[in-house]
Amino acid sequence: MSATTHIIHPIPPLFDAECKILILGSFPSVKSREAMFFYGHPQNRYWKLIARLFDEPVPETIEEKKSLVLSHHIAMWDTIHSCTITGSSDSSIRDVVPNDLSVILDHSKVNKIFCNGATSHKLYMKYLYPVTRIEAVKLPSTSPANAAFSIDRLEREWRIIKDI
Repeated sequence: MSATTHIIHPIPPLFDAECKILILGSFPSVKSREAMFFYGHPQNRYWKLIARLFDEPVPETIEEKKSLVLSHHIAMWDTIHSCTITGSSDSSIRDVVPNDLSVILDHSKVNKIFCNGATSHKLYMKYLYPVTRIEAVKLPSTSPANAAFSIDRLEREWRIIKDI
């Protein structure tokens, strides 16, 4: 059983001045926090999905992952700066302090935001939309917990990010 703890987000935002879209998760999983990079759990389908969408090889290293998203003008971060959480369970998240997205929005060309999953979207709309005034598109989660979505179904839904 995982302990419930208050955690500050340990991973810095990933972006550069050319990024046009921002993909937000909710909060890094235990595996991602250990790896100190986004979607670090081997069963999470995020990196496989992004590689498929852009017809690129699946990145293995953090540097390859950074290169993949930045080469397609994608910024990445999470909606939550800190929270109380049990393990990696989004359903256990409480005491939310949102991230300050101005660090990305003020230093890039981001004008479209996508949320990886319902929790990210719900928290974005509650805490961040009133500040950014940028509507976020809710995409199905790439988490292995979202077993209802095959990788093919995820690809069909996520294809929208290529049209930006």
